[in-house]
Order: sequence, then C-alpha cells, then structure tokens
Amino acid sequence: MEHLQVAEPVLASLDIYKTVEFYQTKLGFDRVGWKDKNYAIVHRDNISIHFWKCNNKIHPENTSCYIRVKDVDGLFKELEPMGVIHPNGPLDDQPWGMREFAILDGDGNMIRFGQSSTVT
Repeated sequence: MEHLQVAEPVLASLDIYKTVEFYQTKLGFDRVGWKDKNYAIVHRDNISIHFWKCNNKIHPENTSCYIRVKDVDGLFKELEPMGVIHPNGPLDDQPWGMREFAILDGDGNMIRFGQSSTVT
C-alpha cells in the first residue's frame, strides 16, 4: 500500500495578504483555498502551498521547497520577466540529474522548480 500521496509545503509569511498577492501576480497561482491574517493556502495546477504568519524574517529567509514540474524551460520563460529568479539559481542542468531554477518570493522563501534531465 502506498501511504504517502502528496506533499504540501508550509512556508513562513511576514504578511499573509501580500504573500498571496505575490503568488497570484508573480507566480500564477490562480486559486486561494483559504486566506485570513494568520494562514493561507494557494493553488496552481496540482500544487498547493500553505503559509503561516510569522514576525521574524529569519524564518522565510531560511526556508525552501522543491517542486517537480513538466516543461521547466517553459515555466522559466514565464517567470523570468517577473523578476523573481534567484540570482544564484538560473535555469541549468545539475549534476544530480535535474534541470532546474530557483525563485525567491517576496518574503525570502526559495522555491526550486525542476524536472529530470537524465536521458534513458
């Protein structure tokens, strides 16, 4: 039996309303499952990300998650004009077999997007 089905990251937010707006306008998250001043859930395609309200930027600036995608090149082309690409995370093939890039959200959370680059 497969017990584990889906992972949904829970990231820190300094301002829930600003965070939700960032994910909608910069990253294309098109559905909000929940939003109040302390917690939010945003959705895009098959991905959900949760946010909890914090008061110290040390939390988001030291948090990240990894999202596997289809067509990482297309997603990079979509997000690059938004000015969110991490300065040290351009689209590249990694030695661990992933083609990936990283973004920083408005609070400092890093999200890496990647797909397998290994040829079989």
